[in-house]
Amino acid sequence: MKMIERAGLHLLHRLDPERAHDLSLRALRMGIVPLPRAPFTSDRLRLRLAGMELPNPVGLAAGYDKNAIAIAPLRRAGFGFIEVGAATPRPQSGNDKPRLFRLTADGAIINRFGFNNDGVAVIAQRLAARVHGIVPVGLNVGANKDSTDRAADYVEVVRQAGGAVDFVTVNVSSPNTGRLRDLQQPEALVALLAQVNEARRDLVNRPALFLKIAPDLDDPSVRDIAAVAAEAGIDGIIATNTTVARNGLKDPQASETGGLSGAPLFDRSTRVLAQLYRETNGKMPLIGVGGIANVDQAWAKLCAGASAVQVYSALIYHGFSLATKIAQGLDARLKSTRMSLEEIRGSGADELV
Repeated sequence: MKMIERAGLHLLHRLDPERAHDLSLRALRMGIVPLPRAPFTSDRLRLRLAGMELPNPVGLAAGYDKNAIAIAPLRRAGFGFIEVGAATPRPQSGNDKPRLFRLTADGAIINRFGFNNDGVAVIAQRLAARVHGIVPVGLNVGANKDSTDRAADYVEVVRQAGGAVDFVTVNVSSPNTGRLRDLQQPEALVALLAQVNEARRDLVNRPALFLKIAPDLDDPSVRDIAAVAAEAGIDGIIATNTTVARNGLKDPQASETGGLSGAPLFDRSTRVLAQLYRETNGKMPLIGVGGIANVDQAWAKLCAGASAVQVYSALIYHGFSLATKIAQGLDARLKSTRMSLEEIRGSGADELV
């Protein structure tokens, strides 16, 4: 980590977490954050994921750039792909503040934002105006809190913005919108994915379609989701979102409600990932997210069955240089083991399930 990045993180950690988040986005847009200018890549790291060409398998998870206002600098921050959002049909302010908590003692955060965003009409304009490049951009899709037809909300966002991105992620796993996770039930999920798929087929530029699931599912539920996803013909699953569990936390703010992410999520999310790999027989692309803060953890996600990984919470503690550091570490390990990304994928899944 460069001295300027370390100093910036120290300053941000003296501020309220949500204010620090907003200031970091502003700093990115102003060009005062030190960035590598391009993602680290090599023949060992380049991969094809759901029809997309990625320079490396280390992506940015949704939630950081909710409103697609910093796409250009984020594409220069070292990530192999980025995901913005979540976007809902209508703008909404989200839940009451404070709603973001930094659990420094646990290397974690808790958020209960509640899909605060500018609405799909505004976000779609920003996405359509972006300059295309080698780093794919995706959009996380959600539903309005007061919606009476949440499936229709997902369809509306895909119709308005899906053609402007490389992939869309159906987010049915946020714990911060009441009863949203009910959409993970097989019958509801079948209907939802069918409607979203129909909307996607109508687009001239058809994006890849991913599903993001929760880490708090039991084994039969993970099995059901794997079966539904395979039948629906989606392009991949992102495992996982934040957890509502609070096991073994030390920070005094651990009792705050919301979704927990960061280091304590690693084991739980990795086990769900490994189960998905086994349930899909390794045939469906999986993206591993949850608790990744170093190359060892990224490697573990790949061995559990991931084709690619995403980071977010660890950036709060390690800065944007983390993406390049992980990519370089993966490249070095692949070189030393003389293995490919495809060869290590799922190699450790049986040990986790």
